[in-house]
Amino acid sequence: MPQEQPPRPEPLDPPMVPFAVVGLVVWAVVGLVLLIFFRDWLTEHGHRDWLWTCLAGFLWGFPGLAAMMRHDAHRRRRRAATPPGHPAASTDR
Repeated sequence: MPQEQPPRPEPLDPPMVPFAVVGLVVWAVVGLVLLIFFRDWLTEHGHRDWLWTCLAGFLWGFPGLAAMMRHDAHRRRRRAATPPGHPAASTDR
């Protein structure tokens, strides 16, 4: 007799805005640390493009933040449309 497989767990669907905000903050902090404390070292060793990389990461974080805000809004709507007794219905954090 074949064994029954246990039910599959629901996929994780965490709020994504905090991840985007953390990414923005990390790029900003790293860029500022490099600019304030390591500017001369970066210039001497030909690594000034690291500052541009941090700026690009920070600026590209804003479209990512907008996309994650849209994702979270859809997530809230999707969860609100799920019936209360349905296994996919869980509290939104």
